[in-house]
Amino acid sequence: MKLAMIGGGGFRTPLVYRALLLDRDPGRVDEVALIDTDGTRLRTMARILEDQARDFPDAPRVSVHTDAEEGLRGADFVFSAIRVGGMAGRATDERIGLSHGVIGQETVGFGGISYALRTLPVAMQLAELIQRVAPDAWVINFTNPAGVVTEAMGRVLGKRVIGICDSPIGLARRALGALGIRDSADVEIEYAGLNHLGWLTALRRDGVDLLPELLASPERIESFEEGALFGADWIQTLGALPNEYLHYYSYRRDVLQADQYAATTRGRYLLDQQAGFWDEAATAPRPHAAWEACRHEREVTYMATNRDSAGMGDRDEEDLVSGGYENVAIALMRAIAYDQSARLILNVPGGGVLAGLDSEAVVEVPCIVGADGPRPIESAAVPAFGLGLVTTVKYVERQTIEAALGGSRAAALRALAHHPLIDSVRVARALLDDAGSSFADLSYLR
Repeated sequence: MKLAMIGGGGFRTPLVYRALLLDRDPGRVDEVALIDTDGTRLRTMARILEDQARDFPDAPRVSVHTDAEEGLRGADFVFSAIRVGGMAGRATDERIGLSHGVIGQETVGFGGISYALRTLPVAMQLAELIQRVAPDAWVINFTNPAGVVTEAMGRVLGKRVIGICDSPIGLARRALGALGIRDSADVEIEYAGLNHLGWLTALRRDGVDLLPELLASPERIESFEEGALFGADWIQTLGALPNEYLHYYSYRRDVLQADQYAATTRGRYLLDQQAGFWDEAATAPRPHAAWEACRHEREVTYMATNRDSAGMGDRDEEDLVSGGYENVAIALMRAIAYDQSARLILNVPGGGVLAGLDSEAVVEVPCIVGADGPRPIESAAVPAFGLGLVTTVKYVERQTIEAALGGSRAAALRALAHHPLIDSVRVARALLDDAGSSFADLSYLR
């Protein structure tokens, strides 16, 4: 089975390759084609993966391609993980947002919209290329903002594009850990919303919901990251566990203040950190060890200003473990390729399962996956208090798609002005002007 990874020179590629190395079942992936526009990074990534596989004599063979058509040919599955504008683009989004008094994070509010406006035209070109070169391949999208990109690519690829995010499964794993449950294989996770905007509403084992037991204990709630981030009192008030990214909505003023006082933004920090990493990894005798050290540092500082605003301090070692999106991706591939039924939380057209959203709207819900792809669980439901937020943000997502694919400043203004994290039409216009001046491919926003 061949896997093509668009954006294969990206930092997270070794997480996927590790999951492939540990997959010992018959029919595993035996060929990985790394595709990227940056040939230097591709060669460095190939060194990292070779070092990573040194104890695996049957490791999937790796090829590198700056020609996407060449790399895609013959692929059974395609992972798409691109960052248009690079980390410098993210740092610019953060600077613009903060300069106008709004949060600049890369997937919510202004940052998410600006990132999507740059990304969607490229994502659609890739979708058309995949449809032409590898029409039978299934596309698993990791590119952020994942829900927006998946919905747009679906216009070309239909049901053959599926979005993945590690936030829901990471939240569930930590919540179960607080209950002393380390193996979630027999637990049904109820979760619903949009990408980076959803709630865990039940944890069922043998028909019994374990979530009330967790919610009854403030100590257990605040023993894991999301619980400490939001606070036991607020989570008990909600009666559900929010995705970590909802912290930007629930504590907007606190997060904005912490961002404004921070010595550097997250994007600028990662831009500086990764510049040193790629130089080191290109020549290091053990480049995978260099990658592990860099990854650990990234995870330690993840959402640092949010944690500062909540007075949380340093992250626990258990919270530094990857959320597991790479394992979800392997399970998804196996379920489709070999009709191995699996229940997974995915970004897919909801078929109308969530109130207020039409059947084509991409949502993040549990799905049953088989050879025909994912089927959303009909019982998926957003808590009543979240319905308005979900429908508003879906409107914003669709206006963003219209703006990006049609070059429409009006649609982009509607997206920004209606986003809950932007509280003024005047500010929305100023953000558009600044983005249009900062990014050559967004000149229509001026």
